[in-house]
Amino acid sequence: MTGFGLLVLACGFAQAQSRFIVVASTTSTEQSGLFAHLLPAFRRASGIDVRVVALGTGQALDMGRRGDADVVFVHDPAAEEKFLAEGFGVKRFPVMYNDFVIVGPKSDPAGAKGRDVVAGLQKVAARGAPFISRGDKSGTHAAELRYWKAAGVEAPEARVAGYKACGCGMGPALNIASSSHAYALADRGTWLSFRNRGPLAVLVEGDRRLVNQYGVMVVNPARHPHVKTELAQTFVDWLISDAGQSAIATYTIGGEPLFFPNAKTAP
Repeated sequence: MTGFGLLVLACGFAQAQSRFIVVASTTSTEQSGLFAHLLPAFRRASGIDVRVVALGTGQALDMGRRGDADVVFVHDPAAEEKFLAEGFGVKRFPVMYNDFVIVGPKSDPAGAKGRDVVAGLQKVAARGAPFISRGDKSGTHAAELRYWKAAGVEAPEARVAGYKACGCGMGPALNIASSSHAYALADRGTWLSFRNRGPLAVLVEGDRRLVNQYGVMVVNPARHPHVKTELAQTFVDWLISDAGQSAIATYTIGGEPLFFPNAKTAP
């Protein structure tokens, strides 16, 4: 083969290799199995590979701030709006939702069971029952702290006798809660895919305040010119398209959906 032919081949290989994006997302989308379900369908539709870095939402947004990701796909609307206001994102698109639940020992020694997340946490605090927090600045951790605040507990690590922060993802936090017969706040998607439940069961669910909304944003190329804007927007457009929304809706475990697409209906 001539030198020119080798150059064309090399350029073609390099171009093929560059058709990927980095998505900074949450541990819940990864550990629930959602990405393993979605990404092959997106790859078939677009020819674009997606490399997921699964972190807590705060860390995922920080990846976007540094320009280390092309897309952020997270679940803390307040933090996402701040990310946009700072100029790090182009536009936020709602994608899907599920809900948070409080899990704990089936025997429920704190008497937390019910539909009211605030009342449940107040009972956990009053009994000094063991509670495992992710403590990792994730979307779930941020939501947990909001619920504690609503329950009148500003600093649970100082005021709840059994409170421990693991600084870990949702799956490891649930493992710790299972082994220590503790309570924890979990996203339903990870809970449904979690197999090491041991003595744990869902005790608090159904409160409107437990809705868990996910959004996606392309990182702003005005801040980071190397961002693969076109490929990134292709991914976002697919997620909110009928095809992407249908793929989300069809992901179930034991016949139960883990996420509910709402790109067109979210407030």
